[in-house]
Amino acid sequence: MAHIQTNNRYPGILELLWYKPSTGQKLSALAHELLLGPSTLSSGERETIAAYTSALNDCEFCCESHNASACAHLGKDRPASVYLTPEFLAEQTPKMKALLEIAALTQKGGRNVKPENVEAARKAGASDDEIHDAVLIAAAFCMYNRYVDGLGTRPPANPADYKEMGKRLSTQGYKFPPRFLYWLVRKILSKKYP
Repeated sequence: MAHIQTNNRYPGILELLWYKPSTGQKLSALAHELLLGPSTLSSGERETIAAYTSALNDCEFCCESHNASACAHLGKDRPASVYLTPEFLAEQTPKMKALLEIAALTQKGGRNVKPENVEAARKAGASDDEIHDAVLIAAAFCMYNRYVDGLGTRPPANPADYKEMGKRLSTQGYKFPPRFLYWLVRKILSKKYP
């Protein structure tokens, strides 16, 4: 249960989106645009940036759910625990490494991104739009992560639910109310979450 009385039992950010739909709709629309809207970065790459930023912020719900969505987009199966390992960065393309470095610097504070970081990303093949999107996704996910953890939301009772959540996010998106929530409601009604 969150630190505040939300009168619902949804996990993670869903609890907060439903608590205050006026902001929930706008936050969902922003996530939908950032992760599924027009970009030369694939949705899988953008979800990877979101999951990576969330891992750096130690936000379990966001890291797990966006990792699951990234995996669904990319046709991969990797645990969320991989994001903070050298192996994760080693498997990335030079462009993604440079964009993830910019995301990590943004996560620490926007002024940590220096012209040489932007130039390194350009040399690795990133366009200005892709650099823009990496910074915006990282900045937005710092907000989402702090929202989820600052109000003490809880993860799903069953960690296996993240995989299904990721599949639904990758196909149905982040529109509010989220369509995948109907699946979650059925699950909640069939199993009691602690």
